[in-house]
Amino acid sequence: MAKMGPGKRQTYEKPQNTKKTVFQLLHYVGRYKLSMVLVIVFLLVNTACTVGGSYLLKPATGRILAGDFAGLAQVLMLMAGVYVTGALCSFAYSRIMVHISQKTVYTIRKDLFEKMQSLPIRYFDRHTHGELMSRYTNDIDRISDALTDSLSDMLSSALTVIGIFCLMIFISPILTAVTLITVPLMFLSAKGIVKRSRKYFKAQQEALGMMNGYAEEMISGQKVVKVFGHEQKVETDFGILNQSLKDKSLKAQFYSGLMMPVMQNLNTLNYVIITIVGALLAIFRGFDVGGLAAFLQYSRQFGRPINELASLYNSIQAAIAGAERIFEIIDEAPEKADVPEAVTLKNIKGDVALKNVYFGYRPEKTILKGVSLHAPAGKKIALVGATGAGKTTILNLLPRFFDIQSGEITIDNHPIDRIRRDSLRRSMAIVLQDTHLFTGTVRENIRFGRLSATDDEVVAAARLTAAHSFIKRLPQGYDTLLENDGANLSQGQRQLLNIARAAVADPAILLLDEATSNIDTRSEILIQRGLDQLMQGRTSLIIAHRLSTIRNADTILVLEHGEIIEQGSHQELLALKGKYYSLNEEQFK
Repeated sequence: MAKMGPGKRQTYEKPQNTKKTVFQLLHYVGRYKLSMVLVIVFLLVNTACTVGGSYLLKPATGRILAGDFAGLAQVLMLMAGVYVTGALCSFAYSRIMVHISQKTVYTIRKDLFEKMQSLPIRYFDRHTHGELMSRYTNDIDRISDALTDSLSDMLSSALTVIGIFCLMIFISPILTAVTLITVPLMFLSAKGIVKRSRKYFKAQQEALGMMNGYAEEMISGQKVVKVFGHEQKVETDFGILNQSLKDKSLKAQFYSGLMMPVMQNLNTLNYVIITIVGALLAIFRGFDVGGLAAFLQYSRQFGRPINELASLYNSIQAAIAGAERIFEIIDEAPEKADVPEAVTLKNIKGDVALKNVYFGYRPEKTILKGVSLHAPAGKKIALVGATGAGKTTILNLLPRFFDIQSGEITIDNHPIDRIRRDSLRRSMAIVLQDTHLFTGTVRENIRFGRLSATDDEVVAAARLTAAHSFIKRLPQGYDTLLENDGANLSQGQRQLLNIARAAVADPAILLLDEATSNIDTRSEILIQRGLDQLMQGRTSLIIAHRLSTIRNADTILVLEHGEIIEQGSHQELLALKGKYYSLNEEQFK
């Protein structure tokens, strides 16, 4: 699919893996074999009761014509027993099917979430949050609806058709042959409608995902929208996406909506033909009137399962389209697996080195061009330079959010691609420029850095990073509930909690990406003291635009266009009167 901005034409691929998607879905359902066996048993009994109950019309009609009302009463009682048994079996398999569908959807949702935890960061950079959330909600709901309502109905319809067809042959092979005249027309009509509508169901789901993604982005960025007065533009763009969804949905529903009336009309035509031929057989060939009544009932029932399948078509197609989008994620390649000889870091010193590293987020554009640096254990290394120079990229490479194209990165002389990824990431803590807090208490958000941390360790981390004083002023202190990414806190307070989270992790390596950029001057002084204590004995790599915060760094590296052009201490770089000197002069004039 080619994704384009609002107002531009969008094109969609026709689903290519419908068969594969169905088999994957059946694989999930097949995990509950015993329950499915019970469903099939109850379905068979229900089908036998449905078919058998209609067959009893033949002896019932015979008793009426013969005036045998006592025999008629017996037949009617037998019919009542058959239909009651069928109703009980129908209730039983429906309840079991609900259980199967919910467990299946639970497993799919679990697998989808677990798979997302193993996907590389690059994947989330390419997909909006709203579009991914659409797969958790809309797509999974469609699968749930289809499994709960459609699967059992499909099985019931298929068994009913087989049972009815067998009894129709038993009653009259001639009338059965007449019935089959319209069957090819039904299947040809269904095939034509399916061919034209299938692609629109996939397009409908993808258009829904795009609209949800845009809505989520605009909701989270509502302050920016209002500040710049772009409400009208946002409404217009959303209207375009909404219109696109409406157009795709109309086409999908139109073609699938043809199925039911086409099938009903063909079934009615079939019923009329059978009635005429059956009447002629009764008049000229002495065909049993009771048999004709039973056969007419069967002919009506024979078309009903096909009509039911037609009515289920929307749900089935939407479920397949949703399942295909879900399995696209489940089948996505996860982060590259650790090599067999990967080691677990122990007694980490924190010696970090980059050796002639080349990297680009896209193959055609190189960001880092032969970068080499050394951060000895326990030292503080600062990275400065203009936006886009490659500073944040270096920090992204250390925990292997992305893999380098050439060169080598080592920790304690171990190449990071030969260190177990979980061990590598536990050795470091990252404080990003963009803060993120989870729904939960302040204490839980700090403890997220190390889940085994005690309450005392949480408080100690908050004291260290100057967060304790404002936390105590909150309504419930450390038990204050945070929602919506900590919307009830200031930006600076949210950043302080992120830094406390890093402190409680007690890592050997600290990565700080503009950690104090959202802190006021007074808080910056307090937090800088806390960071200085936190960084003692730890290797620290710091990105900072405020040069005042990195004057005491052991080494300052100046990057420009993905290359290190200067390095040294604060005083040494000032003495060079180069790029760092110019940056310093610009900030303090």
